[in-house]
Amino acid sequence: MTAPAEASGSERLASGARRVSALTMLSRLLGLAREQIFALTLGAGVYSDAFLAAFRIPNLLRDLFAEGALSTAFVPTYVATLRRESRAAAHALANRVMSTLTIYLGAVALLAMFFPAPVVHLVATGFSPEKSALCASLVRIMMPFLPTVSLAVVAMGALNAEEKYTAPALASSMFNLVAIAGGTVVYFIGPSARLAVTCWATFTLAGGLAQLAIQVPPLWRSGFRPRLLPDLKLRDPGTRRIAMLMAPATLGVAAMQVNVVVNSSFASLISDGALSWLSYAFRLMQLPIGVFGVAVGTTALTHLSRDAARDDWDALRATLRRGLRMVLFLTVPSTVGLALLGVPIIRFIFQHGRFSPHATTETARALSGYAVGLVAYAAIKVVVPAFYALGRTRVPVAASITAVVMNLAWNILTFRRFGHVGLALGTSLAALVNFFVLVLTFERQIRGLITRDLVLPLLRILAAAGVMAVAVWLVSSRIEAVPGAGTAIFAMKAFVPIAVGGAVYLATARLFGVDEARGFSRLLRRRSST
Repeated sequence: MTAPAEASGSERLASGARRVSALTMLSRLLGLAREQIFALTLGAGVYSDAFLAAFRIPNLLRDLFAEGALSTAFVPTYVATLRRESRAAAHALANRVMSTLTIYLGAVALLAMFFPAPVVHLVATGFSPEKSALCASLVRIMMPFLPTVSLAVVAMGALNAEEKYTAPALASSMFNLVAIAGGTVVYFIGPSARLAVTCWATFTLAGGLAQLAIQVPPLWRSGFRPRLLPDLKLRDPGTRRIAMLMAPATLGVAAMQVNVVVNSSFASLISDGALSWLSYAFRLMQLPIGVFGVAVGTTALTHLSRDAARDDWDALRATLRRGLRMVLFLTVPSTVGLALLGVPIIRFIFQHGRFSPHATTETARALSGYAVGLVAYAAIKVVVPAFYALGRTRVPVAASITAVVMNLAWNILTFRRFGHVGLALGTSLAALVNFFVLVLTFERQIRGLITRDLVLPLLRILAAAGVMAVAVWLVSSRIEAVPGAGTAIFAMKAFVPIAVGGAVYLATARLFGVDEARGFSRLLRRRSST
């Protein structure tokens, strides 16, 4: 591939990633606002534990489909249909997938609504009978989220495949806005904790409907028309290809989500609040994963699919290296920040209302365990789609199963000794194993990924992050000595070290010759001059 062509591909990938990243950042910030109100109204205890456990299964499947298996299987098939046949054929494929998922996931939702006890037992083995009964009632309210979000995910995949990233990236923001509105009502009305948690469940379901609704207008403008009657041509080649890819793809990207469910079950055996501490910490860790890993992975998936459809393996390797460099540049410093600044960040965001200083300390300890695997979490979002674009589905499955088995073994051996922090650390170690299996297998089977163009930037990024860590530690240790409390003081103690660390990292990375730092600096200069 020629240098201009590679540069053009890099610019398109970076442009799409920046757009999705900015909109995903908005969604994640709204998600944090939602979690703030949730912590304010429910704290970290019995009611928050029950809600989080009840939402774990529909949220697990949302994560799998919205950011994993369905997108990984649907987008390459949709792109191939669009390229080799016509837009009408691609729209017909989307209709068939929507019909199939709605029927099957609708059946799963109905089954869980009628028989919620097995769901509760799966995600919260250690709940008391009263806590389990509350959790079961919340499961009944939230399970219809599944068929709703399945339609939203197909719409998201179709729009992303045509490089229309705005509405899909805004979908999660709509979900968060509806939940924020509902939580605000709960806060001002001030009902009992039981009624408050029921309201949260209801508004969560409404948020799923909003997530679908925002994508309908651009999908309609593209020419798509939904079929009123189900279209279940299961022998259709496109549908069969998606089904064949989804089955292993679900396992291939499921390690982190499955490990979260496993951790929930173990956390329910530790103490009241442990599940909530893990959930709040995981929400903070999801911010850089969503903003960087998912954003780069979403845009890279379309380019990887097109490279594979053209049998252009050099272009595919180059796309994957660019995606990994972007993820490493953005997530390595995020790891340093979350590990060193957990307490001030959590104190500022969550320590209000029913969220106590003790909950802040325990959540920060969980965050330090999760931060160990942040880079791997985000990088997996980029590497896995490359295997599915190539049609090599077994590798992600093997990597995922290895990670799940390792996490389960770690939890069994250590959760009594290390508590919820050990559960978070086990998830991180499993993600690292998953990532290394993927990368080493790619290099052994396909070759051309681990090159000088990837290794040298990584070393420079690590060096810059080391300098940043020293700066953050020095600033944070001094600013923590400033007396006082309140929102303004908490904000200063959280954001001053973040600002200093970000500036030091960017300057050091530029000094060390990291290309992504130079591109980021140029982007900042262009925006400041407009």
